[in-house]
Amino acid sequence: MQEAIRNHDFTFRLPTRGMLPGERAMQETLNQMSETIRQEINQNEVESWERLTRVLTHEMMNATAPITSISQSLLSRPEVKDTPLEDGIQAIFETSKHLSEFVASYRKMSQLEKPTLGEVTLRPLLDDLSHTYPQLSWEIRVPDIKVYADAGMLRQVLMNMAKNATEANAKKMVIEHIEEKSGSQSRGVGEQVCLYVGNDGLPIPAEVRQSVFVPFFTTKRSGSGIGLSLSRRMMLQQGGMLELADQPRHGCRAGFELTIRQIL
Repeated sequence: MQEAIRNHDFTFRLPTRGMLPGERAMQETLNQMSETIRQEINQNEVESWERLTRVLTHEMMNATAPITSISQSLLSRPEVKDTPLEDGIQAIFETSKHLSEFVASYRKMSQLEKPTLGEVTLRPLLDDLSHTYPQLSWEIRVPDIKVYADAGMLRQVLMNMAKNATEANAKKMVIEHIEEKSGSQSRGVGEQVCLYVGNDGLPIPAEVRQSVFVPFFTTKRSGSGIGLSLSRRMMLQQGGMLELADQPRHGCRAGFELTIRQIL
């Protein structure tokens, strides 16, 4: 635990089985404390990226908008048509247009609507999701659990993960209820449900594991780097979390843990 704290790693879980009541209570308290600190760190990290994204998108949109407008106007002029200038101006227009669209996608990071939280039954939502991606073989091992979430946001998070799996050449998707984590009780909400979401696609290289939730980061040639960072933010807004699993399970080569509050 001391080594983990020195490395700013608050994902540790201390054992609680086979201990005396006082020892078990202390270990459970330390586990809860590490969970709280980890959630605060993740929340602060997301908010920092959100502020940076707002500044960058504002400045970049201000810079690219006139370039797109001017180049488009020049392309419509007869003295430019069918001249050596046309190809160059067309390249400028296409590049600035692509950059504007790219920046617009990042505005989603700072323009998410507040979640509308309510009762969501997990199994029907997951079964419906599996029909959206029939090219994947689905293994869903989740009982009839009700969670306190925004159904639309939760579905979008899971869709992002399924989309990432198909882009990583996955053939199988696994969603499994693996454990419950203790949390504060409010509005009839008690334990946190933890789901393992894995696939058998390309593994996540060890050297990029720390960066997969960072906005702008992607290992795909055509990727925008927004999917996982946006998904984590949507989970945090619902009082949950999305993070990489320590080890893949059930024949998967990439895995995530998704936690969300359960309705008791």
